[in-house]
Parts: sequence; C-alpha cells; structure tokens
Amino acid sequence: MRILPALTAIAFASGFTAPALAETTYLTADKFVDPAAGKTIRNAAFIITDGKVTARGTKSSLKAPEGADIIAFGSGSTLMPGFIDMHVHLTGDAEDPPYYSLSFSDERMAITGVKNAKLTLLAGFTTVRNVGAESYGDVALRDAINEGDVPGPRMYVSGPPVGIVGGHCSDNNLLPSEYALSGEGVATGPWEFRAQVRENIKYGVDLIKTCSTGGVFSKGTALGAAQGTLEELTAAAEEAHARGLKIASHAHGTIGIRNAILAGVDTIEHASILDDETIQLAKERGVWLSMDIYNTEYTLSEGEKNGILQESLDKERAISQIQRDSFTRAVKAGVKMVFGSDSGVYPHGLNGNQFSRMVQFGMTPMQALQAATVNAADALGKTGIVGCVEAGCSADFVAVTGNPLEDMSLLADVGFVMKEGVVYKLNGDVQGDAL
Repeated sequence: MRILPALTAIAFASGFTAPALAETTYLTADKFVDPAAGKTIRNAAFIITDGKVTARGTKSSLKAPEGADIIAFGSGSTLMPGFIDMHVHLTGDAEDPPYYSLSFSDERMAITGVKNAKLTLLAGFTTVRNVGAESYGDVALRDAINEGDVPGPRMYVSGPPVGIVGGHCSDNNLLPSEYALSGEGVATGPWEFRAQVRENIKYGVDLIKTCSTGGVFSKGTALGAAQGTLEELTAAAEEAHARGLKIASHAHGTIGIRNAILAGVDTIEHASILDDETIQLAKERGVWLSMDIYNTEYTLSEGEKNGILQESLDKERAISQIQRDSFTRAVKAGVKMVFGSDSGVYPHGLNGNQFSRMVQFGMTPMQALQAATVNAADALGKTGIVGCVEAGCSADFVAVTGNPLEDMSLLADVGFVMKEGVVYKLNGDVQGDAL
C-alpha cells in the first residue's frame, strides 16, 4: 500500500467511487485524535460496514477485509470523528436584512436550508442541532436528508421556539400592531407553554427550544431581562421530559439563565452573563452550556453592511466581551460545555472558525474537540451513536492537513468528510451527491 503525504489519501480497491456507499471500507490514518480517550492514536484503523464502524484497532492488529474499499491517510494528516454543532439555524442566512427577511415564504426558507445543509456538512459537521425554524422547515429538511433527497448533516430539530408575547425567538416584533400577528410559538401561562410543547411534538420535533431572556437579534428585547416565569419554563421542561425530549433555553442574562436551570432545562444557549453562583448551579445540576463566542466577530464587522438593526449592533457590542469572559470562567470551573456556533447569525460553513476561539478563551485543544464530539453526543442523548468511533457508532469522520492540537485554526477548512460511511469530500474536493 502506498501512502501519500499531507491530507492526500488514496482510495482504492474494488472500484471505489465516492460517495456511493461501499459495503465495507477500511479507513486508516497515521494520526487519529480520539476525543473519548483524550489522546492521539498512531496507525489507527477502522472497518466500516453499511455506514457504521464495525471494528477499530491499529494497522498492525486490524487488517483490511478482502475486497474492501481502502482510504489511507499519510503522516501529515490527522483524522477525527465528525463534528457536532449544537446550535445552528440552517433555514436562515446572515446576509439577509431583518425587514427584508419578512418577505420570505416558508418554502423559500426551506430551500435556503438545503443550500446551508450542504455547506455545513462539507465543513465537517456531520451532526447538528437546529434550534429554531419557522413552520417546521427544519423538520422537513431533516426528513429530506434522512431520505437521501439532499446532502446534509444528521439533524436534530426543535421547530418553532416556545416563548412569551413580544419575546425573543417566539414572537415577531418587527411588524407594527395593525398586522396583529403573533409568532408560532407564543404562549402565556404554564398551560399554554405545555400546549405549545405538545403541538411541536405533534409535528415531529426532536427537542424543544424556549427563551428565558431577550436576544441580540430581536427588536425591543433586553439581553439581561428575564423572559417567562419560572412556572412557565418549568411547565415546558416537564412536558418535554415527559415525552422523552430534551429542552434548550436561549439565555443571555443571569436571572434568565438561573431560571432556566431551576426549571430543569438540559442546555443553556449563549449563557452570556454568568456569575459564580450561577456557574456553580449549572455545575451542580449537570446543565450543558453552549456558548457562541466566534460569531460576534462577523456581526460587528459585517452586520451594518448586511442591514442589521442598530439596536442589535449595540447589544452585540455590549455583550461580546462579557460572554467571552463568562466562557473562560465556566471552563475554569469545570462546567459541562458543548460546541454551539449559532451559524445563521454568520455564514453557514464557517462553523469550524469557533474551535480556535474556544482555545483562545480557555479550553485546551482536546477540550474543544470533546465539546464538538463526545460532549455534544452526551448532551443530545446520543452517546454511542454519534461523536464516537467504537463499534456500532455512525461512521462519521473528518481529516485535515497538519495537527489541530497544535493549530486549531486548521479545523476551519477540513479536507475530508465522511458521514455514515459515505465520502462527501476527499483531498479537499467535493464528491458525488454533494457536487
């Protein structure tokens, strides 16, 4: 077998044609970063059958099955499990001005999602959690990907968020009162919160999204102001958990973060303004934090050009450093963390830019990789299915030229992407159905 240097891989034997799913693939790499073990494995080898890992070992202990397709990475490359982004909005684009976006039909947003799903997959994110989409467009996109109609990451979706009148994520605050329109997920009181959760479940969501504070991109909401009473948030969490679903809460301000944790949510999105007491509460309750500490750079550099409201730009300037300081303190305290980029606020496909910022603001490179693999899988309730490479795990892999544990910026441009045993990107070139 001849191994090429750098990212270049040889794919050969039994007429390999990516991304047609081969019955058996033998995948090897001189360096494999194993986030579950927290170490780099030399001369790693994997056998993949029908989209799942069926065996792992080393090139000396695990030989290629007869007739298998072989993909072999050289010494200049690093192989890793496929990444998981726990906070995306695939049906929206950062470049679309807020008021102009009011003209988009549900069908148009779903088609936008098809485009962005492909970009996300090619960036190495083989699994995503879509936390907020109008009219269940994310449900439709998830199903289309699962059926093989369009290429994209494995999706876990929330549908329309559930929240208060005039609040962030559930209501439409851009239209004046004469339109008399409310958002899909608006609820008042614990029983209405339960009813909205039930409706989302009826239409096929995988998780529930709520909001317990205001947000950067919603008109008239304050980041530090709590949204929803503790009783309302608890009702939503109880209803989700009773049906076997997890619940995420958008929360910037300390009181709203604390309310969401006390209500029993599973993940806090953004978690911008943390104090020591709230950090300790999150740690005690085992709540995951998903903190998007890269996207502020895009918003502040490109937001005005994209037509972002001045109010939103002001809120972004006010919160960005506070959130990054909170991230550093949460990491030092040992709070459970996952990777969440909030792509859609910035262009899809740039998700990997956040890895280097997570290291810059306190994580080790291995911790950042764990946040986007084993930690995220645990937070999803999908341990042993995604973010892993043991027998029975989905065969999701990415590779880059160089060593990301020395330079995390390499993860912003991966050269190899495999999802469920299908190769979508090889040696930097898009393959097959993703073309």
